[in-house]
Amino acid sequence: MFKEITCSINGKECTKVIDVRASLTDMLRNQYHLTSVKKGCEVGECGACTVLIDGEAYNSCIYLAVWAEGKSIWTLEGLMSPDGELSDIQQAFIDEAAIQCGFCTPGFVMTTVEILNQKKLYTRDELRKLLSGHLCRCTGYQNVLNAVEKVMKDRLNQ
Repeated sequence: MFKEITCSINGKECTKVIDVRASLTDMLRNQYHLTSVKKGCEVGECGACTVLIDGEAYNSCIYLAVWAEGKSIWTLEGLMSPDGELSDIQQAFIDEAAIQCGFCTPGFVMTTVEILNQKKLYTRDELRKLLSGHLCRCTGYQNVLNAVEKVMKDRLNQ
């Protein structure tokens, strides 16, 4: 069974006919070629597929694409400026060596966007808990925390 859905993806209104059984991960990767949305565990445990839906981080592998009707979805591709400049979060991940193999990075970055949009100063332990839904097999957790903490403090000091 197929259904037409309309949603906003990275700020652009999009309409597609999709299989009602398709996950949001599959729709974003297969229909829109947004490959930052990774297929990891496909059961919502690793965080590699994290996207923002109406500003909230979700594991897109367990979110049906049909549920995206009328929603605003953001992926890592949507964070860059039109001229290709990286967001401050992406740059911090590079600066703090928070990227190793890179597979988990898009999910970490998207969750970081949600965290930092709260405009709150979190402790390192609170950040660790907020990022706990992500698995990094390269053990880059400390550098990820450093990057998130750096951007958080930079933004709050402006």
